[in-house]
Amino acid sequence: MKSSALLTGLLFAATSWAIPAQAATAKGDPAKAQKLVNDVCGACHGADGNSTSPAYPNLSGQSPEYLFKQLVEFKSGARKNAIMAPNVTKLSEDDMHNLAAYYAAQQPKPRLAKDAALVAEGQKIYKGGNAGSGVPACASCHGPAGAGIPSMFPRLAGQHSKYVLTQLKNFRSGDRANDGGKMMQVIARKMTDQEMKAVSEYISGLR
Repeated sequence: MKSSALLTGLLFAATSWAIPAQAATAKGDPAKAQKLVNDVCGACHGADGNSTSPAYPNLSGQSPEYLFKQLVEFKSGARKNAIMAPNVTKLSEDDMHNLAAYYAAQQPKPRLAKDAALVAEGQKIYKGGNAGSGVPACASCHGPAGAGIPSMFPRLAGQHSKYVLTQLKNFRSGDRANDGGKMMQVIARKMTDQEMKAVSEYISGLR
């Protein structure tokens, strides 16, 4: 019964997380984003979406729907970030669609996790969750290889462990609250610091 209830909750949250129709249907032009990438975005996220700094997320291969949603919410203030806020202020809706299309089309570079012990621990949580504390398997939404589900859940594979850990902690504290149905906030509050660290390390090596 417990696992059935958990699955039902995940499915409900998935519906709440769905990206607005305008993001899913509109198509951006990657070529038109090139100047913005060169002048602004590439400094942190890399020209090819593969960030060299663990503080900034890799964007390559991410679903355009998810990227567009984040840009819209950085601009509206629904997602708060002192670095992103001033950079999205002047972006038009077309700019955001174009950037989303550009980075979605870039090829992710495979990465290796560094801590084998953490990877082993993180794999258990990512694939099986923690039934005792009610933490669901990350794979049930983000996929066994971290590819995500376009329009619903973001790609995680190869993301910097430092960045993933920061986001999990932000969801737990409520500093990040742009998750549909508070899904990630609820999950993160059930996770220990060690679980977050382990899952983040495991995700960094997924491909």
